[in-house]
Amino acid sequence: QVQLVESGGGLVQAGGSLRLSCAASGRTFSRYTMGWFRQAPGKGREFVAALTWNDGSTYYADSVKGRFTMSRDNAKNTAYLQMNSLKPEDTANYYCATTTLGSIFVWSSYDSWGQGTQVTVSS
Repeated sequence: QVQLVESGGGLVQAGGSLRLSCAASGRTFSRYTMGWFRQAPGKGREFVAALTWNDGSTYYADSVKGRFTMSRDNAKNTAYLQMNSLKPEDTANYYCATTTLGSIFVWSSYDSWGQGTQVTVSS
C-alpha cells in the first residue's frame, strides 16, 4: 500500500485560492491513479478529481470543472489540487487516495487514503 499525507487546507474567503498537496510514500507512486475526494458534514464522500497513472488524463466533477486543476509530480511523489474561485459550497474535508482498479469516480475503488485536510470557504 501507499501512505498518503495531505496538506494545504485552511480558511479562505469566497473567490480565493488554495493548493492542496498529497505526499506519498511506500510503493511506486507513478503506477497509481490518484484521486481527490471531499466530504462535508452530514454528507457522503464526493468525487472531486482524478489523474490516471498511465496517460495522465484528468477528470473532474462538474461542480469543480474550470476551477480546480489536478497535477502530479512523480519525481516528488506528490499530487496537487489547485483550487481557484472557491465557493462556500466547496467547504469540506479533502482526501487524496490511490487506486489501480475499478471506476476512478467511486470512492470504494480506492484502497489507500490520507487523513484529510480541512478546507473552509467563508462567504
